[in-house]
Amino acid sequence: MQNRFGIKDFVSLVMLAIVALLVILSGLQIDRAWQQNTIMLERIRSLEGQVGRLDNSLAAVAASIAENTRVVERLGSQPRVMVVPSGSDQANASGATAGTSASATKSAPTSADSWARPGVEILRQPPLGLASDPRKQPGFQDGGEITEIWEAQTKQITPFISTDVYSRRVQELTNESLATLNPRTLRTEGLLAEAWQVDPEGTWLRARLREGVRFSDGRPITAEDFRWTFHEYIMNEQIEAERTRSILRDSIERVEAIDDRTVEFTFRKRLFTNVDNALGMFVLPKHFYSQFTPAQINRSSGLLMGSGPFRLRDLSVDKQWAPPEDIVLERNEQYWGPRPALASLRYKAVNEEIGRLNSFFAGNAEIITPSAPQFVSKSEDPEWQVITRFNKWVNMRSGYSFIAWNCGERNGKLTKFSDKRVRQAMTHALDREKMIRDIWKGIGVVAKGNQPIDGPGSNPDIKPWPFDQARARELLKSAGWEDRNNDGVLENELGEKFQFEYTYAGGSEISDRVARFVKDSFQAIGIVVEPRSVDWSVYQDLLKQRDFDAITLGWGANAPESDPMQIFHSSSIKNQGDNFAQWSNAEADRLIDAGRAELDPDKRAAIWRQLEAVLHDEQPYTFVRVPPWTRFVRREVGNVVMYPKGLEPAEYFRAGASTPKPAN
Repeated sequence: MQNRFGIKDFVSLVMLAIVALLVILSGLQIDRAWQQNTIMLERIRSLEGQVGRLDNSLAAVAASIAENTRVVERLGSQPRVMVVPSGSDQANASGATAGTSASATKSAPTSADSWARPGVEILRQPPLGLASDPRKQPGFQDGGEITEIWEAQTKQITPFISTDVYSRRVQELTNESLATLNPRTLRTEGLLAEAWQVDPEGTWLRARLREGVRFSDGRPITAEDFRWTFHEYIMNEQIEAERTRSILRDSIERVEAIDDRTVEFTFRKRLFTNVDNALGMFVLPKHFYSQFTPAQINRSSGLLMGSGPFRLRDLSVDKQWAPPEDIVLERNEQYWGPRPALASLRYKAVNEEIGRLNSFFAGNAEIITPSAPQFVSKSEDPEWQVITRFNKWVNMRSGYSFIAWNCGERNGKLTKFSDKRVRQAMTHALDREKMIRDIWKGIGVVAKGNQPIDGPGSNPDIKPWPFDQARARELLKSAGWEDRNNDGVLENELGEKFQFEYTYAGGSEISDRVARFVKDSFQAIGIVVEPRSVDWSVYQDLLKQRDFDAITLGWGANAPESDPMQIFHSSSIKNQGDNFAQWSNAEADRLIDAGRAELDPDKRAAIWRQLEAVLHDEQPYTFVRVPPWTRFVRREVGNVVMYPKGLEPAEYFRAGASTPKPAN
C-alpha cells in the first residue's frame, strides 16, 4: 500500500502546530499573570500594613487627645479619683522584662460622659499595651513565622461552635471581648472597652467601646455587633453553641445597643460570674456571620473572623480551612491595638510524641508541648540545651486531668457507675502516685478535686483517696459485685461480668501507658477493661452523645475562678452540656446555685469548699493529676514569657527571620 501526504494532511499538521503554539503562549501568559498577581498581592498586603499602621497611629493620637480632654474635665469637676494599681510582678522567663501597665481609675460621670448612667461610678481603663513589649527585647526583629505543633487535631475553629482547647487558643488571637485578664496580675482590664459601669445592685453593666476599634476587614465594631452576637448567634437554639449558651443563659437576660459605642448587659439574676460573662464574651462581626444560616454555621469548619491581632490567612467561605490542614494566622494589619512582631503563626497537629520531638529538633517547629518523660530526659541533654529553652510552670490554665465515669445511661441502660460505691472503688484501685512517678516521671501532683490546690475554694480537710485495693473490693462487694464462680472476674447477682470500656485519645505514648496502667489496676481486683482508642476529632461527638463508660480528659480554666455550673450541675446534663458524666446530686446543685449567687469572695470560697467535699464523696470523676505546663521553645524565639495567665503569642518574635515560611 502506498502512503500519500496530501494537502489535507498538510493543513491538519499546520493547524495542530498552531494549536500547540497557542497553548504554549497561553501557558506563558498565565505564568506571567500569576507572577504579576503574586507581586500585586504582596504589594497590597504591604500597603494594607502601611495604611493599618498609619490608621492606628492616627487613632492613637485621637484617643490620646480625647482622653486628655476627659482627664482635664474630670480634674476640673471631680477632684476625688481612686487609683487601682495593676501590679508589676516580674515575669519568669529568660530575656523578658516586667512590663508596666497603666492603672485603671474610678470616678463619677462628668458632662463629657453622656453615654454613662448618672450617679454610678465609671471604671476607666488605661490604653491597651503589652505586658512585655517584644520591641524592647534584645535581638528583636520584625516579621517571620513561628510554628507550634499541637498534640491533637481540632476539627472546627468557628467561634462558639468549636469546643476544644486548640480552637480556643486560635480564637484568643483572632477574636476579642470588652475586657481581658492582665497576664501578670490576672486582674480584669479593658480590651475593646475604654470604660464601664456596674450597677451596685448587680443587675446591669454598661460599657463604652474604645474609639477606632474594628474587625480585621476594617469595618468598625459597634454595640450592635455585641447585641447580635448574644441574641442572634449564641442564644439561637438552632446554632450548636450549647456550651456557651448553658453558661450565659441564666446569667445575661438581654444585651442592648445604647448607641454605636455603648452596650448594656442586663443580668437575669445576681451571679458572681455576671460581670466576667459580659466583659469576656467574644464579639462577632454581624455583617459577616449574618450571611449564613444556622445549618451552614453548624457544618462550618473555618468561619473565623474577629478583631484580634491575628486573622485567619485564608478565610474562604467556599473553601474553608478544614483538618488536617495547618492553621495559619497572619498579622492583622488592620489591628487597632499594639501590632504583633510576627508576620504569621502556624499551627500543626502531630499525634505521635516522637514525631513532634523529631520535627522540633529538625527545626520544622519552634514550639512543642513535650511529654513528661521527654521533658525530663531532654532537659538534661547538652545537645538539646544548645537549641532549647525548657519552660515548666503552673498557671491559671493548668487545671487537672481525670477519668469521668458515666453515671447515667448509655444505650438506654444505666451504667455500672451510677452507684457511688463503685465510683469510689475505682478511685481506690488506682495508685495515682505511682502513675505520676512512673508515667509522668514525677511531674505533677495527685488531684483531689475541682478547685486549684492552693486556691481559696480548696478544702484543706480533703485529701486524695488513698490507693487501697482491699477497700475497693469491700465497696464493690457492698454494691453487689463479687467473684461468684472463682474465675477471677467480678459478677453481679445476674451473673453479668464487671467489664467496661475505657475511652482515650490515641496516638500518644503517655495515653497508651495510662490505658495499660488502668487496665492492669482494675484487672487486679477482678474487673475487665476494654481500652478504646479514638482520634481526638471524634471526642466531642462521644461526649455529646454520652457514648462511653469511662473517658479520660482534662479541664483547664480561662479565669482564676471557674463556675462549676458548666460541669457539675444537673442542668448541664441536658442539651449536650458539659456534664457529660451525667452526674446528678441535689446537694451539689444547691451548693452551686448558692455559690453562684454569692458575691462575697470569702463566703463563696466557703461554699466551694463544701462542694469539693460532695465531689470527693461522690467521685463522678477520679481526679488524677494536676500537671504544670511544659514547653520546648527554640532559642531563636524571643519573648516567650511564662505568665500566671499562660502564654501570649502576640508578644513573640523570631530573631533572624523577616519573611514567613512557604506554605505547605
